[in-house]
Amino acid sequence: MTITDPAKKPKFSASDDKGAANATDTESVHGKWSEIMVSVAERSQKLIQEFLERDRNQTIAGFLPPSDPARLTEAFSEFIERVNQSPEKLLDFQIDFWKDYIKLCRASLDKLSGKTEVIEQVFKPEANDKRFKDDAWREVWFFDFLKQSYLLSSKYAQSMVDKTDGLDPKVVQKLEFYTRQIVDAMSPSNFWMTNPEVLRATYETGGDNLVVGLDHLLKDLERGGGELAITMSNNKFFRFGENIATTPGKIVYQNELMQLIQYSPMTEEVHQVPLLIIPPWINKYYILDLKEKNSYIRYLVLQGYTVFCVSWVNPDSELSHINFDDYMELGILESLKVIGRITGEPKVNTIGYCIGGTLLSCALAYLKALGDKRPRNIPEIASATYLVTLVDFAEPGEIGVFIDENQIMALEARMEKQGFLGAPTLNLTFNLLRANDLIWSFVVNNYLLGRDPFPFDLLTWNSDTTNLPATMQSFYLRNMYMDNNLIKPNALSMKGVPIDIHQISIPSFILGTREDHITPWKAVYSGTQIYQGPVTFILSKSGHIAGVINPPAANKYGYWTNSTCPADPEEWVKTATSHDGSWWPEWINWLKTYSGEMVPALQPGSNGEVIEDAPGSYVKVRAL
Repeated sequence: MTITDPAKKPKFSASDDKGAANATDTESVHGKWSEIMVSVAERSQKLIQEFLERDRNQTIAGFLPPSDPARLTEAFSEFIERVNQSPEKLLDFQIDFWKDYIKLCRASLDKLSGKTEVIEQVFKPEANDKRFKDDAWREVWFFDFLKQSYLLSSKYAQSMVDKTDGLDPKVVQKLEFYTRQIVDAMSPSNFWMTNPEVLRATYETGGDNLVVGLDHLLKDLERGGGELAITMSNNKFFRFGENIATTPGKIVYQNELMQLIQYSPMTEEVHQVPLLIIPPWINKYYILDLKEKNSYIRYLVLQGYTVFCVSWVNPDSELSHINFDDYMELGILESLKVIGRITGEPKVNTIGYCIGGTLLSCALAYLKALGDKRPRNIPEIASATYLVTLVDFAEPGEIGVFIDENQIMALEARMEKQGFLGAPTLNLTFNLLRANDLIWSFVVNNYLLGRDPFPFDLLTWNSDTTNLPATMQSFYLRNMYMDNNLIKPNALSMKGVPIDIHQISIPSFILGTREDHITPWKAVYSGTQIYQGPVTFILSKSGHIAGVINPPAANKYGYWTNSTCPADPEEWVKTATSHDGSWWPEWINWLKTYSGEMVPALQPGSNGEVIEDAPGSYVKVRAL
């Protein structure tokens, strides 16, 4: 079904407020709206009936009311109790609210009365708030008033939580997070009758936008097995090896958990010490190789490095037994053995991204603990680069909202039934951290406006999430987030060997990103105080993805450097030097120190088996 573009000719403007429509026009408009609503209801009922018939049992389960493992009822009850204990503070909040509300009403009445002078908005959206970009939110007094009323209510709802005394910090964090979720969900932009752009589209298309949107919604529910798996990008547009993950290479090894990619050299000579990348397995590796102009992997190859990268499997129930240390043994250690055999080099530089960096630190501590028992066919690690990696989980940021005993037990019970943590659950968790951008904008575009999402490589990757083995995920949540065992000497064991990451003595490079909502930069910085060896820390602007994937040619963002690493991260920032552009060249200069002399380039397969062309088959398996 095709709908017209509702943005071509606005039907809501400031002039709509001034003149009274004649009775004939009014009746005509009312009549058309009645026809539209009847048509939408009839077609929607048919769609829903077809949807329920297709997958009645599995999908209906997704609508069952959830339990409350996060104990939100308890948290909000405690909040209300604390508020009631300070009636004078509540009265002050109410007085301030009504003062601002009266101010808003006066400004809106002035606008309604047609005053010619410019009337300043009492409450303005943030500069990066895209929800109210349609002109009608500013030009039409009703929508302007609706928008500002919402912003006013949001401000006071969130400030009441922030300023309530006597609450446990963990409870405050939970209340702040879920209050924001409620506030974001209640935005007038998320409802068709209070969004001028959606109303315009509904009138112009005869309600086709709502019917098409409902079809999109039901397909996303069906695709997610009852959980809402929002389609964020036209994924069919992207084809591996053609316009995404295009850096040429070969799969030179595989096991049940991963494929190892060796990339083809683009220079006649390369640095002697090869480079191994350990990406996260929560998403797929190709965030590092989206397309030529922003490919981190391609950049490394062009800098004269022999680059290897792990491509993790997308696990199903057959791999439910896989644990965290299996990722180390079958992933990192096996890769090192293969690289040593293929290149003949005694040393390897390593890069770990996010949880891949956490695993790398475990592997380094494990090899250190083995001492003389270390296998001889595993090359030495010349250096370790940690990209937005947590090793100290004391302050994990908003992810901590989802981590407590009750929630982990509920998650474990769920994983026990299917053998893994499903991709939709994981995807929703991370999307909630940026709900307006990653949930509600698509609700409006896909379900209310009835539009197809644009092809966008980053969002295609973001929605290409993976399942996580039940055993591994339980171990990771309990030992890292819950008990923070990784920074406790010998509290954590890998393959039966107690490890101590404080004993890691090789050169380390740590990257944090200033606006990171997944691994907060101050928590990442704490790694500088743990490792024994020389540590270099760089803080990049932007967030968890854009702050890392920032090619020099783009000349975007910027970063800070500091030759020292004081205990206080704020002290590091105060004495740091600011730079424009990408951190990549700065890091390459650091890496060269540990990369050896230049030697003739080695083609994939010249000293080993070739299984298939990169990016391989494992990366193509989708969970959704």
